Amino acid sequence: MKFIDLQQQYQRIESQIKERINDVLTHGQFILGKEVKECEQRLADFVGMPHCIGLSSGTSALELAMMALDIGSGDEVITTPFSFYATAEMIVRVGATPVFVDIDERTYNIDPALIEAAITDKTKAILTVDLYGQCADYKAISEIAKRHKLFLIEDAAQSFGGKQGDKMACSFGDVSCTSFFPAKPLGCYGDAGACFTHNEALATRIRRLSNHGQVSRYNHVDIGTTARLDTMQAAILLAKLDIFADEVESRQQVAAWYAEALSAEEVPYVAAENISAWAQYTLMHSKRDAFQEHMKKHNIPTAIHYPRTFLQIEALSPHLSSNQKPCPKAEKAANEVISLPFHPYMTQEQVLEIAEKIRSFSKA
Repeated sequence: MKFIDLQQQYQRIESQIKERINDVLTHGQFILGKEVKECEQRLADFVGMPHCIGLSSGTSALELAMMALDIGSGDEVITTPFSFYATAEMIVRVGATPVFVDIDERTYNIDPALIEAAITDKTKAILTVDLYGQCADYKAISEIAKRHKLFLIEDAAQSFGGKQGDKMACSFGDVSCTSFFPAKPLGCYGDAGACFTHNEALATRIRRLSNHGQVSRYNHVDIGTTARLDTMQAAILLAKLDIFADEVESRQQVAAWYAEALSAEEVPYVAAENISAWAQYTLMHSKRDAFQEHMKKHNIPTAIHYPRTFLQIEALSPHLSSNQKPCPKAEKAANEVISLPFHPYMTQEQVLEIAEKIRSFSKA
């Protein structure tokens, strides 16, 4: 059994993938080829946003979003302490100070009720993370951002394809960022990402910053970087986009099988207004190490996303705010979360097998 089975997906669209790749090899426009613009338009249409800028990774998307918003030295950015390192790393990289607010223990996303207490006169933005595929509470968080005149940046690296109400993930921020790392709900065959925004001026600046700050060849008006979406990865994403909506539906079916097979206490919580993209299917277990070893003995792979909070990462410790408060719910999650195999090509029999092994551990 595989934790994520990309081979089954490839077998489904092998001819389309090869056709798209061969088109790129034939026309030879490996940087900013026609597939990039086509992919950006398809992604924008899918999310329901006017502007999409394809980028080299989700990490680059976060960095460029903050650069475009002029977030830097002396600024504070409020975010979650429980996510992949890039979320906090990019705040520090642009020179700002991360301020971590504890999570909602049900969704693992930042707790809106704790955000306002962390706002200071240095706060410039709130950076949310849609962990494990579920959107953060954007109704509450957007109201806080507007009330305090703060930018809202959405890290939707794990929620692309998910929804909150009638809006898609990647449509809630002043800038929304996502990743197309291979293991993501929509993944390519390497690194890639994107930014989405309603703001045309921001879109123009992000695009410029991603290409060395150029407005035309050798005419540089910003200190930027190289973070363009690779043509080959855009081609692969186009082939995968053709089946992505169907895969999101299949993810809902796999989640429903898990919910039917597991006890109500074990099933991950999804807020009523959300449709999760199910980037991971994550439980909490007080005896995680023993549970993980038990599953390994039965050839069932598991993963831990994430074993440390940002408050426990050495590289970030010199950059913490002097007013940083503990985040006990995030620390508990870091000690107990464990993710089970999950992908749109799982069978009900596989889910039942996993559930049976979970029950056998509980009875031991």
